[in-house]
Amino acid sequence: VQLQASGGGLVQAGGSLNLSCAASEIQWDINSMGWYRQAPGKERELVALVTSDGSRSVVDSVKGRFTISRDSAKNMVYLQMISLKPEDTAVYYCYVGARSPYSSDARGYWGQGTQVTVSS
Repeated sequence: VQLQASGGGLVQAGGSLNLSCAASEIQWDINSMGWYRQAPGKERELVALVTSDGSRSVVDSVKGRFTISRDSAKNMVYLQMISLKPEDTAVYYCYVGARSPYSSDARGYWGQGTQVTVSS
């Protein structure tokens, strides 16, 4: 499984960034795609998730500011981030949840991460 994320960077508070992630070499059926983040000294947290039926969810701290979307045909997931705050600074990881087409086995995969830094 290859997950290639892009779009991170440095932005001032109030600014915006768009993250993209392309998933490839996945043999199993993708049932969810999303983004996690990990700030220094903190645990990794789920930021946003979109399932195969189109259901979307985001963590409360980013509601109204972050929007997740997915292109199932291209196995891509996007995260549009506006009104960024310094507390959004973290490494953002692309995530794919996949299920075996032959059994009930399921796995989660994370990409290498992309740094998002929001200056005050």
